Amino acid sequence: MYDKLTKKDIEKIEAEIEHRKLVVRKEAIEAVKEARAHGDLSENFEYHAAKKDKNQNESRIRYLERMLKTAIVVNDESREDEVGLNNTVTVHFEEDNEDETYKLVTTVRGNSMGGLISIESPIGKAILGHKVGEKVKVKVRDDYSYFLTIKKIENTVDDGSDKLRSF
Repeated sequence: MYDKLTKKDIEKIEAEIEHRKLVVRKEAIEAVKEARAHGDLSENFEYHAAKKDKNQNESRIRYLERMLKTAIVVNDESREDEVGLNNTVTVHFEEDNEDETYKLVTTVRGNSMGGLISIESPIGKAILGHKVGEKVKVKVRDDYSYFLTIKKIENTVDDGSDKLRSF
């Protein structure tokens, strides 16, 4: 696994685990008890749904705990003139002659549809540590790559508002 996480990511994961253990788990157990009290379990949809919800919660807790155990803590500080974690970067795609703006985030916050690009993605790996005006090669596969130019870097503070991706 070895996800790269910032201290903020770890805090959010720990908070989610605590919430799931103290609040969601309690509610799920209560829902199972209530559904069980309705009688015949073989045809009791509420019971099966409650059990499924309870199991999904426990699975998410195990997943997050495993993620924390194997995490590599990364520093989210970067030089002002180069692309770093939590920076908003405008790049120019030469093939399409278009500009795109992305925020560089850790894997657990990545959401390409929302403009949040993981540092583990091909674009993220390519632009990390580069400066405005530099032309960067983005390697997608062994047989395909393309070039982009970094046009603008905005340093942003990680306020923790980006949601963690759920699985």
